[in-house]
Amino acid sequence: MDVKIFEYDVVIVGAGLAGLAAARETTVAGKKTAVITKLHPLRSHSGAAQGGINAALGAEDSTDLHAFDTIKGSDYLADQDCVQLMCEKAPETIRWAEHMGAVFSRDDNGDIAIRPFGGQSKPRACYAKDRTGLTLLQTMYEQAFRSGIEVFDEWYCSDLIYKDGKVSGVVAFNIRDGKMAIFNSKATMFATGGYGRAYKINSNAHANTGDALSIVARHGLPLEDMEFVQFHPSGIGGSGILISEAARGEGGRLLNSKGERFMEKYAPNALELASRDVVSRAIQQEIREGRGVGPNKDSVYIDLTHLDPQIILTKLPELRELAITFLGQDMLKEPIYIAATAHYSMGGIPVDINCHVKKNPNELIEGFYAAGECSCVSVHGANRLGANSVLEALLFGRHAGESIVKDIDNLTFRPADVKDAQNAINELTWVKTNNGNERVPVLRAELQESMTDNAGVFRTAESLKKQVKKIKELLKRYKNIRIDDKTSTFNTELQEAIELGHMLEYSLFIVEGALARKESRGAHFREDFPKRDDKKFLKHTYAYMDKEYNITQEYADVVLGKFEVKERSY
Repeated sequence: MDVKIFEYDVVIVGAGLAGLAAARETTVAGKKTAVITKLHPLRSHSGAAQGGINAALGAEDSTDLHAFDTIKGSDYLADQDCVQLMCEKAPETIRWAEHMGAVFSRDDNGDIAIRPFGGQSKPRACYAKDRTGLTLLQTMYEQAFRSGIEVFDEWYCSDLIYKDGKVSGVVAFNIRDGKMAIFNSKATMFATGGYGRAYKINSNAHANTGDALSIVARHGLPLEDMEFVQFHPSGIGGSGILISEAARGEGGRLLNSKGERFMEKYAPNALELASRDVVSRAIQQEIREGRGVGPNKDSVYIDLTHLDPQIILTKLPELRELAITFLGQDMLKEPIYIAATAHYSMGGIPVDINCHVKKNPNELIEGFYAAGECSCVSVHGANRLGANSVLEALLFGRHAGESIVKDIDNLTFRPADVKDAQNAINELTWVKTNNGNERVPVLRAELQESMTDNAGVFRTAESLKKQVKKIKELLKRYKNIRIDDKTSTFNTELQEAIELGHMLEYSLFIVEGALARKESRGAHFREDFPKRDDKKFLKHTYAYMDKEYNITQEYADVVLGKFEVKERSY
């Protein structure tokens, strides 16, 4: 296969908020930057964020209070130095985005409007109606494009060039014609988003298949805290499409089949605005105990009919349209069906406070950076607060770009060779020519259904062991796949087959991490170990995979600080 080699100062994989913010910083600093993305940047999943982006802008709010809420929400697993940095820089980040053209909603005084979100002691989610992510994504793309970034859209990153503790770029193929290329660079950054598609009911775009995680793990590098997968309380019943936390922030009430406002039992003070893990478990518990609603009794109601219709029409217009389109229910006139949906990954590629990727808890990799949902700087710990993810992506994306600019003159350029593309070529050739009898959609459906059943909101040793066995069975069957499309032009069957291989591998990290963590903390809830165990598990998980898919784990200390570890209640 003919392999072209491109040379850049900086190569960034992923074109959501984190990738574009980094690319803008490196390009403005005069560094030749390439952005590689499966999709056009404006189709990135950052655009799906609805409710807001956190910053302590309110008169009664403070960055310390924001930090405390974030650390408490994380069930004390977040690294406090990283949280402090994020919360202190949040107001400046909002102003930065605004000055670049992001149009936020305004309050009666003309200030940026803020709304309450779950687990937070003050309203601090700055918003643009219920299209906050899209507003910010469009702004970042415009400004990054204006600064001169080069975008390779509809390119699929299939391998990392990693040797002797240094990353020297990536291998990717053009989805349009199947041609392989090497993007050789001094600095390489992953900003590829999350992996919610591992679950059947999820809020994620079809592109969110977590490829970067598995690509990193295949090189013997660690993934951190993969057992912590957030389930958002309010996905549309049956499909998981997101109804933003903004619906509860504006006053939505959760009701069961008896018409009871059941959050009074689970979080008597915060009610619907408790942290996401608490509300998700409450919803699933009501359904389990037979108080669900809907055709299959697998949902609960969110009721907004008591609100002034103008609140819905001006602040939540997209949510109303989604419910009408996918449920045939108008939230102006009736309660709508919702249930917990796989939404966000707290874990990912381990990085330090300046977004350098770690080789292990104590060593960094030269020339390799990550930011956004694919990374784990650990500002979310075991559970993320709503509207902190958009902040993390934008703030740490920009911060990663600044780190690259500071470092780049001291980074060596290792010229790439065509041999660096051999693993990626072999994988592509194998998928095209393998002549087995297993079908990718069948295996993917089995993975997603079993992950939802066995490693979802509620977990036990029995369910997790069952899931480990299931994934290992699916990995064996994956070796026997076959695709019918052997062409090179927009071969989506080929792409989905490669993506499934990644999904199977990182799903094993999720389940093995959950099995080893014999406690309940944040989004990870073990019914056989319902209490948090700070003596044994106030630790980050670092997990490694060998070529036979065996996972080994070690633990690293959480960075503590001024906020004392204590019991969490809402």
